[in-house]
Amino acid sequence: MDPDSTLSRRRPEILQNLQFNLSYRCRLVGGVSDLPCPSTIRPRRRPTLVSETQQPAQHTQYYRPVWFVLFVSRISTMKLNLADPQTGAQKKIEVEDEKRLQHLYDMRLAMEIDGDDLGEEYRGYIFRIMGGQDKQGFAMKQGVLTPNRVRLLMSKNTPGCRGYGMRSGERKRKSVRGCIISHQISVLNLLVVKNGDSPIEGLTDRTIPRRLGPKRASNIRKLFNLSKDDDVRKYVIRREIPVKEGAKEGAKPRSKAPKIQRLVTPQGIQRKRKRYARKIASITASRAAAAEYEKLLAQRNKEARESRKTSLSKRRSAREQS
Repeated sequence: MDPDSTLSRRRPEILQNLQFNLSYRCRLVGGVSDLPCPSTIRPRRRPTLVSETQQPAQHTQYYRPVWFVLFVSRISTMKLNLADPQTGAQKKIEVEDEKRLQHLYDMRLAMEIDGDDLGEEYRGYIFRIMGGQDKQGFAMKQGVLTPNRVRLLMSKNTPGCRGYGMRSGERKRKSVRGCIISHQISVLNLLVVKNGDSPIEGLTDRTIPRRLGPKRASNIRKLFNLSKDDDVRKYVIRREIPVKEGAKEGAKPRSKAPKIQRLVTPQGIQRKRKRYARKIASITASRAAAAEYEKLLAQRNKEARESRKTSLSKRRSAREQS
């Protein structure tokens, strides 16, 4: 089979398979760029074979085999969890536009971003980056200044290490993602710091009431703007429990209230004084017992010395008589 005829038949197929480089943006090792068309590569002559030395030279052009290392860039998507602490509502959006995501890259946790970078509907809003997760589910950790994933030695009850089954002082090596945002991040948590021009549907246009109220006495005073003389127990938020089906007629609905923490009452003050008086009495009794013991010990030591002196004097007198 003539190699020239074979190549002439395969040449259109080769060019057709390589034309896709013109219509796709491909990611090289150095960055994103448009690859040139392989048809513009300069051809070279086929080397003359030994069996063709006696034949007339043929000017048949062969294409140099070119291998392209291609990393086709996938469509970057990132989920943004928006939360508004004033309304208690949350909303999840998906951003597929690479131009919008470029504003988030190389930013760190606890930094603030403008809503204009996310879209026109967020104009005037300011969001704070609170956290995120990468595509494998590893959470971002504050203080790790890298966009990559690292393995850190963590102790119990530190962010990123729950510590189930760990002893006190034991540390384990855990994988965490750095605090710098990159294209590896798939979920990002944002907090509304400042409201914008128009309300966001599903986030700022609705209010979700809190199911449970504050539990600490100082937080209850802060919520209702109370003074120290007001009774906090009258302002605790109670949760109504509906009557079960099939209950007796005339059953009263029940309600539950949390136990107020750090509540100062006269009874509590009295108990505190009693505990303090009991502690002072215990310290006084232990000191008196220690003084009495020292006195008794000194008396026993004195009696022991006197008995030793009398025994020594008896021995000396016995020796002198003998």
